[in-house]
Amino acid sequence: MRNVGTVVRGIRTPIVKEHDDLAQIVVDSVLAASQSEPFAFRDRDIVAITEAVVGISEGNYVTVDDIASDVARKFPEKEVGLVYPILSRNRFSMILKGIARAMDKITMLLSFPADEVGNGILDEERLEQSPYHLGDTLTEEVYTKEFGDYKHPFTGINMVDFYRDLIHGENCEVEFVFSNDAKAILQYTNHIINCDIHTRLKTKKYLESAGATIYGLYEIMNEPIGNSGFNPTYGLLGSNKSTEERLKLFPKSGDQLVVDIQNRLREATGKEIEVMVYGDGAFKDPVGHIWELADPVVSPAYTKGLEGTPNEIKLKYVSDNKFANLRGEELKEAIKEEIREKDSNLKGSMLSQGTTPRRITDLVGSLCDLTSGSGDKGTPVVYIQGYFDNLASD
Repeated sequence: MRNVGTVVRGIRTPIVKEHDDLAQIVVDSVLAASQSEPFAFRDRDIVAITEAVVGISEGNYVTVDDIASDVARKFPEKEVGLVYPILSRNRFSMILKGIARAMDKITMLLSFPADEVGNGILDEERLEQSPYHLGDTLTEEVYTKEFGDYKHPFTGINMVDFYRDLIHGENCEVEFVFSNDAKAILQYTNHIINCDIHTRLKTKKYLESAGATIYGLYEIMNEPIGNSGFNPTYGLLGSNKSTEERLKLFPKSGDQLVVDIQNRLREATGKEIEVMVYGDGAFKDPVGHIWELADPVVSPAYTKGLEGTPNEIKLKYVSDNKFANLRGEELKEAIKEEIREKDSNLKGSMLSQGTTPRRITDLVGSLCDLTSGSGDKGTPVVYIQGYFDNLASD
């Protein structure tokens, strides 16, 4: 009987550069890890690769000038409204730089008290004590007077000031507006880029219905400009700052990569190992209130064995109800039998009450993101064993 459940290992790899054979690097690194800290490969193990090294190996980059060219082509009026960009130096500042380089005037509509992923833009307690409410539209003058001294508790930066300085640095004018109704932008311009991530399709449809000329951020750099990189599905969504003039895009060839790695691992180990690419995990910081998911999806590519949602029973519920009179080994064996005989689909069943109703790729991706971190751990590959095991597994 196994006395250990799920085991997660961060796998160190060589530093990945553009046009490296990432599939071989991943396979070699996992095999080397199995020798340095011995573990045996099993069917339904999972190998996960961070999207950052996938994009790097693809050489899928765009420059600020590339962005400026695409925006200028789509907005010849040289003025544009930006709806709900996130407040991020890593995620949005270089995109904004490119837009500002192409335009004469930007009107930026920001939600409040925070952006889509939870980055604060004002002091919520002060808002509650002010005459203003979440349904109001605030001008830049009102924001500056009432809330403009706000600085994010973790970064120490006011992103309105940061974005203003960045735009002015590209010889572009800017006006800020604060509203939780996207149509507030139409009082200023009907030439729009909606920059929100998870509500992007709904926002675009909402503004199109009001007569706006609108592109989603996912439609900027969704095709090559000269020799630039591009992402046909997500455009600039999921991109990260690389240098002061270049961004790495979200992966575009992950579907081929995961199958390639799965095939090479099958040949090397004789086991059927699942493979996925992961980005941000889908979880929220209870202190800073930041929802981590700034990528358009947790996993842009995965093998078929990772499709679907968990089908688990809640052990506490079964123990406290059906087997309330049992204890010790008798209880354990009864629950094991319950697991073995459970329905193939427990959706809506009381037996699954309290289990996590999320997709497997989102759960595994969040586990991987927490394991690899976003800094200097040097483990862009994560190896997971026993994720699909349960108490009844031998």
